[in-house]
Amino acid sequence: MLFRSAILAIAIKLESKGPIFFRQTRIGHNGRPFEILKFRSMKVDAPKYARSPDEHSDPRITRVGRFLRQTSFDEVPQLINVLKGDMSMVGPRPEMPFITAEYSPLEATRLTVPQGITGLWQLSADRRYAIHQSIEYDLYYIQNRTFLMDIAILLHTLVYAAKGI
Repeated sequence: MLFRSAILAIAIKLESKGPIFFRQTRIGHNGRPFEILKFRSMKVDAPKYARSPDEHSDPRITRVGRFLRQTSFDEVPQLINVLKGDMSMVGPRPEMPFITAEYSPLEATRLTVPQGITGLWQLSADRRYAIHQSIEYDLYYIQNRTFLMDIAILLHTLVYAAKGI
């Protein structure tokens, strides 16, 4: 994992100027802001707080970035967020402040549990919709979460990521 991360960091740096990591404020458990880490997959001049690209061909995404997103390797640095206690391995994805500021009380339920690197939505066919438009996956997870469910989600995530390679 460390060797692969070093190779990815070098590829990011060789392809474009700018930092290796993308850092952004996200909203976590109980509405607490934290700085999320990702491998940078977009050009440096891309707006930092804009909705994520919904097309593979988005011109803001670098060539290395397309690979990172396809394989989910851009998420690897979030393991640091997990070690720091900002995130969990499994849970609702943390959103940007401008999105959570508009949450309805039902949507705010997402913030009652630790935010995660992966979750049910990431494994669903509904990935074509924005994550904040697919609240039913997070609500189901929050109401039914168990250690075994987390293990199953993690295992499915590994299989899903492997298919992207």
